[in-house]
Amino acid sequence: MSEPTATPSPLLFFETINAYQRTEAIKAAIELDVFAALAEGCETAAQLAERCKTSERGIRILCDYLTVIGFLNKAEQRYFNTQDSAIFLNRHSPAYVGGAMEFLLSPALAENFQHVAAAVRKGGTVQTEEGTTSVENPVWIKFARGMAPLMIPAAQQIADLIGGDAAQKLRVLDVAASHGMFGISIAHKYPNAAITALDWANVLTVAKENAEKAGISERYHCIKGSAFEVDFGGPYDIVLITNFLHHFDVPTCESFLKKVHASLAEGGRVYTLEFVPNEDRVSPPGPATFALIMLCSTPRGDAYTFAELASMFANTGFSRSELHGLQPQGDVVISYQ
Repeated sequence: MSEPTATPSPLLFFETINAYQRTEAIKAAIELDVFAALAEGCETAAQLAERCKTSERGIRILCDYLTVIGFLNKAEQRYFNTQDSAIFLNRHSPAYVGGAMEFLLSPALAENFQHVAAAVRKGGTVQTEEGTTSVENPVWIKFARGMAPLMIPAAQQIADLIGGDAAQKLRVLDVAASHGMFGISIAHKYPNAAITALDWANVLTVAKENAEKAGISERYHCIKGSAFEVDFGGPYDIVLITNFLHHFDVPTCESFLKKVHASLAEGGRVYTLEFVPNEDRVSPPGPATFALIMLCSTPRGDAYTFAELASMFANTGFSRSELHGLQPQGDVVISYQ
């Protein structure tokens, strides 16, 4: 056995046990509008206290804590947003992601992690029979409204991957469309693309709102209901399956993919956005740890490796699959009919 390379320490244990404090601190900072106040030029504890309507002592301690964990910088008793905080946590920024907190900290998700041991014993969520995959679960409205800004970069990159003449006519099916940004990004890049969004009726309300704002409502159509039950119509040149397959087990995914394959036009392609861990399942950290979210929040979901995803597509009629890394969220698997 090799010699240890560092002095044993319980630090990781304490940092993990106390991680909830970080969550509550950033939640408080967003609620109090700290990052917007800093962007407006309030830099001292006194200025921040007046702007955020807090005690001076309280805001000082909170901002010191945020500095320690990396959200702020401090110099000569003045606080400043980091570059990331200025872009993503200032509510005046077009890339603001603070709204994602409504989804990420919603009881429907957070309460699952109060029962991890029970989920491990069972092999799936113990909160309800179907977890977040239940019919018209309202948590997906929160996802659609809160997570859209985080999805836009990936949506634009998928649109870029399609390639070809910008004037080409494309028939696009956006499965589990949610906020609609994936289909909307294709509609922006391809003026002759027609988008069909499929999701629960309550969620499609958000997608239609975003399509209206984007000025593409005339090319935006909707199918309401379960992706496993409704008629897809078609044929489609492009089918988008974003953040969907990981909620289900392999047999369910393959049954669904057979239906997708049948809806494709000749030469059609499927673009699947997923958290794809390496074959070791412990790297990279984001996709690897995503499997625990699926364990606790769904009956049979998982984070699938590329080999597993490619096998699903091969078993359902697709000729080949390619993996493309996207930033900042997930990987895209392109599968060809």
